[in-house]
Amino acid sequence: MRTSVTPAVRRAVLAVTAAAGLAVSGFAAIPAAAAPASTAHQGVSFARSCADPLPGYLACNALRVTGGTVKAHAKGLHANAKAAKADASVSGFGPTDIQSAYNLTSAAASNGAGETVAIVDAQDDPNAESDLAAYRSQFGLPACTSAGGCFTKVDETGGTNYPSPDQGWAGEISLDLDMVSATCPNCNILLVEAASASTQDLGTAVNQAVSMGAKFVSNSYGGSESSDEVSSADQYYNHPGVAITASAGDSGYGVEYPAASPYVTAVGGTSLTADSSSRGWSESVWGTSAGGEGTGSGCSQYEAKPSWQTDSGCSNRTVADVSAVADPATGVAVYDTYGASGWNVYGGTSASSPIIASVYALAGNPSAAVPAADAYANTSALNDVTSGSNGSCDSSASYLCTAGAGYDGPTGLGTPNGLAAFTG
Repeated sequence: MRTSVTPAVRRAVLAVTAAAGLAVSGFAAIPAAAAPASTAHQGVSFARSCADPLPGYLACNALRVTGGTVKAHAKGLHANAKAAKADASVSGFGPTDIQSAYNLTSAAASNGAGETVAIVDAQDDPNAESDLAAYRSQFGLPACTSAGGCFTKVDETGGTNYPSPDQGWAGEISLDLDMVSATCPNCNILLVEAASASTQDLGTAVNQAVSMGAKFVSNSYGGSESSDEVSSADQYYNHPGVAITASAGDSGYGVEYPAASPYVTAVGGTSLTADSSSRGWSESVWGTSAGGEGTGSGCSQYEAKPSWQTDSGCSNRTVADVSAVADPATGVAVYDTYGASGWNVYGGTSASSPIIASVYALAGNPSAAVPAADAYANTSALNDVTSGSNGSCDSSASYLCTAGAGYDGPTGLGTPNGLAAFTG
């Protein structure tokens, strides 16, 4: 249930759907539905992992590449060949790339031990632990198992009565687990599976993650805003001192919930390319393709502006705060065998949200009540993304859909350049 500006018909339908979604809870799980293939973007075709849901539900923001060649492999930029098991069949960015692009190499090697990053998703991935093991083995990362205490999987109440399996959400789960592994190899991982993709079930899973001690919680899902989100949904994301990240969405310019909540760090998406610059990488806005995909951004309809946000073109909460790679054409390697055949390439802001949650974990326990505020106090410690657009918006506040120097909607304050912007 994604916010979308184009096409117009989808936008109208989703607005109605979301109004019911924040008010309705406790539905039984919906069976998996095949997501339609998207129009090719930069020569790469991809499909939504989760189909547009029925009223009362949210959707994951994972995009699986179905054709074409991603830039990470096509131009010889696949740094994963340095990993323990180089494999020509594995395309997409891996841990070496993510850590290099965001200046995390030394931090990922030494920090994060003892910290827990929680992943909140709907439905069950019965192969989650074994797929995670395959990913980490491929890239020479330390094992992260339930037997060793590194990996934990629970239902939304903390038990083992897992919800029904779903192939679409299983792809999302694999993407989330792999991005935590890539960014913070020494972090513990807690997977909380909501009974369904309703706002209440997913929110209950967030509460469960925090109650189990997670200080970093990633949410790679969303839906259209609703007039009752402040009164009925924000409560799930209001956990002072806990870094809660949320995907900005994959449908181009427009605001999604829970990214709109002032209690989360809203994470936008970029296109990431290796180059010959001193950084070794460059980024631009993950822009809108012919199918309407691109990072979400904009001005919330209902959420008040937090004190730490100061942009003048939006009197309410602005999305996003920070960003990371999300373009499927510059996508990430993911291992998934439940509904897929092993190695895949994924994109979407479902990739950027767990990356940022894991950067927070590398930085240590948050110091601010709402950790998103830390980045606004340390803007120089981010890679400013200054090019690209995710759609059309009012010319009087063009920064809401077009990148430029300083803050902009699609990429927020920028992407990680080490940990300083995430430490307070």
